[in-house]
Amino acid sequence: MSQPPENDAAADTSAGGRPGNWGAVFLSTATTVFLAELGDKTQLAALLLSAESGRPVVVFFGASLALISSSLVGVLLGRWLSTVMEPRQLERAAGVLMVALGLWLGRQAVVHLAPLPAGV
Repeated sequence: MSQPPENDAAADTSAGGRPGNWGAVFLSTATTVFLAELGDKTQLAALLLSAESGRPVVVFFGASLALISSSLVGVLLGRWLSTVMEPRQLERAAGVLMVALGLWLGRQAVVHLAPLPAGV
């Protein structure tokens, strides 16, 4: 009996049959979320709440619970969407949504900074 050829891609699949090992997925997720959260509204809100309350440990645990909860919603929604959509479709939909949100928020900022004259 001959042995099947070694296949690195097959060796690098998890128990769920998806590519990537636990450590690589974890590190990629942690790095991406950490960088995405730097300087965003959530971090600024935690900074202000900590300064105002004088209770940084309480603010840390409250903000951590909030981030964990919102991440859980994202993970569960992503898991469900992966059963209904192809990964490529999901990527495109997320891209379109991000562009649409950016345009909408940009429009809101422009309208707020320079309101249109009455009657336009």
